[in-house]
Amino acid sequence: MTRRPCSRTGCQNQAVATLTYVYADSMAVLGPLSQKAEPHSYDLCDRHAERLSAPQGWQIVRHMSLAPDVDF
Repeated sequence: MTRRPCSRTGCQNQAVATLTYVYADSMAVLGPLSQKAEPHSYDLCDRHAERLSAPQGWQIVRHMSLAPDVDF
């Protein structure tokens, strides 16, 4: 997997999580970094992933990987 920068403007940190929105369900879904960059998702560094908030009435679903980090 190639390293990607955080999607937040001005942030130079490496992305560790991917954020997608499910507008129909008023939901923000944050999970492990996707295998490849997708046009409708946002890659976030650990700092921005931890600080993520959603608009009032929305929920945030955080998926965690239980497997240890493995470099291939």
